[in-house]
Amino acid sequence: MASLTRPGSRSRQRDERRDAVERRVLAAVDRLLATGTTYTELPVARIAAEADIARSTFYRYFPDKSRLLIRMADLATDEQFRTAELWWASDHLDGEEGVVTAMRLMIAGTRAHHLVLRALTEVAGYDHDVGEYWRDRISRFTELVRARLGRERERGRIPADIEVEATAIALTCMVERAIDFTFAIGNPVDDEQLARALGHTIWQAVYAR
Repeated sequence: MASLTRPGSRSRQRDERRDAVERRVLAAVDRLLATGTTYTELPVARIAAEADIARSTFYRYFPDKSRLLIRMADLATDEQFRTAELWWASDHLDGEEGVVTAMRLMIAGTRAHHLVLRALTEVAGYDHDVGEYWRDRISRFTELVRARLGRERERGRIPADIEVEATAIALTCMVERAIDFTFAIGNPVDDEQLARALGHTIWQAVYAR
């Protein structure tokens, strides 16, 4: 009698294989960008060789370099945004220290794949698909912040006159740009200093009044 679990097992194996290939390619792109080569200059053959996969395998998962960058950014931004998203969804009873912790983890997640994320923002300037992806990713995070601020205002936990949408945009862009800029200019402050500055600024902007 045929096993009833076999189709699901094959599906899991495919998912695991895809995940393994994607992680290898992400690591390969990180290493290649670390040599100073820009993403635009990286040929598919070099990426595949660095990841130790065949070009045919590369194209099985990624139709082109734009789709590759978008998928790599999905993996990288998951680490970058996850903890910040969890903080905005939490009860905030841990006060300012809670947002500092979220910023600390967000900075660490960004640092892990900083070069890929830098490539994403650069390519987004001229590639329509990558640009749409990045704007949508930032917009989704901004909407999460906006919705939380709106609920906090309705509950009377933050001032009634706070500009919810503008504040959500300002805080989102402040954090993303501050981290990227700090890394880009050679880390004039360490990660802990940056986490505390960002956490304090967010807490003051939202709750201090």
